[in-house]
Amino acid sequence: MKAQSRRLFNKTCLNLALSGGFYAVTSQVGGCAEKEKTASGAEIPEHDRNEKLMNGKKEKTGAEFEPAYLKLHKSGELKNRGEGLWSMMKSCELCPRKCGVNRLEGEEGFCHASSQLEISSFNPHFGEEKPLVGKGGSGTIFLTNCSLRCVFCINWEISHDGRGSPRSIDDMAGMMLRLQSIGCHNINVVTPTHYSSHIILALDIAAGKGLRLPVVYNTCGWERPEIIKMLDGIVDIYLPDFKYSDGLMAAKYSTDAKTYPEITRAALLEMHRQVGVAKPAVDGIMYRGLMIRHLVMPNKVSGTKQVVEWIAENLPKDTYLNLMSQYRPMHRANEFKEINRKINRKEYNNAVKWAKEAGLTNLDIQGWPLWRNL
Repeated sequence: MKAQSRRLFNKTCLNLALSGGFYAVTSQVGGCAEKEKTASGAEIPEHDRNEKLMNGKKEKTGAEFEPAYLKLHKSGELKNRGEGLWSMMKSCELCPRKCGVNRLEGEEGFCHASSQLEISSFNPHFGEEKPLVGKGGSGTIFLTNCSLRCVFCINWEISHDGRGSPRSIDDMAGMMLRLQSIGCHNINVVTPTHYSSHIILALDIAAGKGLRLPVVYNTCGWERPEIIKMLDGIVDIYLPDFKYSDGLMAAKYSTDAKTYPEITRAALLEMHRQVGVAKPAVDGIMYRGLMIRHLVMPNKVSGTKQVVEWIAENLPKDTYLNLMSQYRPMHRANEFKEINRKINRKEYNNAVKWAKEAGLTNLDIQGWPLWRNL
């Protein structure tokens, strides 16, 4: 999220929803091209086809796209994938912690979630990246609880304290359809990891009732690649964080998640394999691709230089990267001197400089105009 607090924004949008204060903007959505071959007859890799589709002279608008999950819904595979992930909650291994509790019997995992779906809010969100927001907003569904549990979380009432309400999968499908009906450009599931099965099953129901919006998988980035592979052909837009380059920092500030860097890097490679480089269509809206977020933190805690260098060395140079400048101490950050302040101009200047020196060309740069001219 940009400078606005998710917590404050959620309350504002919830009040709007209750008062009927949303407005509608019609929008239809995107998806995949048919398989193409080279002149020699070899099949073009999926991510190369995606880039050709988004970067070609005949870029399509939302009305000409079909969401990735629709084909799987029609074949019954979408429901099968959801049920497969659901069964994994019996000895839960949905996130890298693999805590092994039986969520199907009501036990709560490290994330504090059982099999009971809990949702904090759903609303059009206007604080996300511009290609996701458009005119109608990003259709966010804020899911309760979290497996990473960062000490500086801006949304800690939801992720740590479990603020939200029990909902059914049918309820979630209804939320998706409501967000489409009021003109949102996508379905943006926030902190989805521990509820991935619920999301897919709700998506299957909603697709059968006319949902055609692209799905945004808005994640902390610490995702098991094996689980991400099960989302192939379902997710249109991956929106992961890449929080740390150093496992010691991840362990200190994200509850012993020392494997964060290597697991996140593997997950990013798999996400890119599936959806390719994110480029807006001619209508300015994003329909497919990988959009990475990196939160610049004080005192080099997030290892920004190493993060941008890894992206430049392992992904295309035009990979979408949002260098976020809005860090501020929240939740328990005041217990750690080195992160108990906002970043300064020099720290963000350096982040932009390092990204450009690494050769990255598709940067979302925030903050003072000076930074944009580096």
